[in-house]
Amino acid sequence: MEFDPENHAMLPPRAFGEFRLGEVFRAPSRTMTEGVFTAFQAASGDNHPIHYDRAYLKRMGHRNLMAHGYQTLIQAAIGASPLAHEMGEALIGFVDQSSRFLAPVYLGDTLYPSFEINELTRQRTTGILGVAVTIHNQDSVLVVEGNQRYLMRL
Repeated sequence: MEFDPENHAMLPPRAFGEFRLGEVFRAPSRTMTEGVFTAFQAASGDNHPIHYDRAYLKRMGHRNLMAHGYQTLIQAAIGASPLAHEMGEALIGFVDQSSRFLAPVYLGDTLYPSFEINELTRQRTTGILGVAVTIHNQDSVLVVEGNQRYLMRL
């Protein structure tokens, strides 16, 4: 059998009309290591001491390094979940997102992102697929909630 890279997929793609409200997709858990903190700080340029200065954090009443808000939010990138793979080539792009940061995330915390389809708006040639995003930590604390919307081909 000849290999065809165009047919190499993690999951079979689904058309817009095959998705259903209420479907839940989960990304793998990820632990916030020092490497993740270092990489995010380097990429973002955010050098506020609340993210890297342990003495400062202790004075402010924090137990350890505290993750940047966006460092936490990027754990909800759908590309790390089965959802984006099932959207396949029908996925055109990321339209918008909103989020609320509800609890701090610290070095060593493990995060569990989840996506529930909460919008399927059919347009003429495209559709909007929306998801409610939640991220919990290892103690079952909801640390982030929000919404994301994606433009898809019909």
